[in-house]
Amino acid sequence: MNPDNTSNNLPSFDDLPKYVRVRSAPDAEFVMFDFAIGDSSLFVELVLPPASFKAFCANNNVIHMNAEQMTFNDEEEDKWRYGVESTLVGDNHSGASND
Repeated sequence: MNPDNTSNNLPSFDDLPKYVRVRSAPDAEFVMFDFAIGDSSLFVELVLPPASFKAFCANNNVIHMNAEQMTFNDEEEDKWRYGVESTLVGDNHSGASND
């Protein structure tokens, strides 16, 4: 096992994009948000006071998730939480009767 990762052409941690999605109201006492590194669909949920959140975003040079990324994450969450997949086949299958 080679501890030197410079030869495997992987981006460094600092070069990976970092994403946030704010879940709380703008005037909330704490900022609830999703945070992802490298892949916006693999995130953790975090909570910080507003000033700390602002510093966190600046320190990590974050990118706010776009509408497409948020929709994808919401659909994946629904699929895991409720067993619902938003596809034409899935929608037709769930509404089919066994007559």
